[in-house]
Amino acid sequence: MFNYVGDISELSHNIINKYLKNKNVAIDGTLGNGYDTDFLSLNFNKVYSFDVQEKACIRYSDKNKDNVTVICDSHHKFNNYITENVDCIMYNLGFLPGTSKEITTKHTTSLESIKTGLEILNPGGIMTICIYIGHDEGKKEQSCILNFLEKISKKEYGVMIHQFLNRSKTAPMLVVIEKNS
Repeated sequence: MFNYVGDISELSHNIINKYLKNKNVAIDGTLGNGYDTDFLSLNFNKVYSFDVQEKACIRYSDKNKDNVTVICDSHHKFNNYITENVDCIMYNLGFLPGTSKEITTKHTTSLESIKTGLEILNPGGIMTICIYIGHDEGKKEQSCILNFLEKISKKEYGVMIHQFLNRSKTAPMLVVIEKNS
């Protein structure tokens, strides 16, 4: 078992815990099974959690967490629900494990959400994006997101990629964006 080179979702949690100073408001752009929302709810005062799948939203809402607002809508509609800036945004792009692989995040809406997210991210804030590239839409997401991120201002944002080298070429990757404070 590896301590650092293991689960990229856990790595994103560790990065947020270690490097993010303000932990007031966070967004989970992809609720799914709720692991990131659980993490955020333990560490932030307020969490907005988005998913297009009603099943995922209902299952998580049943937890009745006072500081979590579950929104059954696409993450590219942040501005319809959130009127404040945030300290952290997390994404696990792809499909909900254990459900239809036909229902997946889309490169167009994911990119739109990331662009909106960068605008509402507070200075010093962190955005993490786990990109699962083992399916066709994931490859499109990887291409368009990385193409966009390599062109954003290096004075305003620091962008890093964590990627496995000695695993499958379709192993997931973690992108971390920090907004300059």
